Amino acid sequence: MGSPVREAFGRHLREIRKSRGFSQERLAHDAGIDRSYLGKVERGEVNLTIERIYLLAKCLNCSPRDLLPDCPRSN
Repeated sequence: MGSPVREAFGRHLREIRKSRGFSQERLAHDAGIDRSYLGKVERGEVNLTIERIYLLAKCLNCSPRDLLPDCPRSN
């Protein structure tokens, strides 16, 4: 089980990936990462580096900011 932030990021990444017509296999190939690693990202099991966020954004033709979900602020 991942952290709430990683899980939110993973769900959001999956939504964007699917909305752009990418399979996990295609996005992983285009980004030069293993498909199983991408699956772990989407499940919130791993923490991505900034470099990988930028790489995924480039592959999805979006801004890295677009990949970041809105997260509730803690008080």
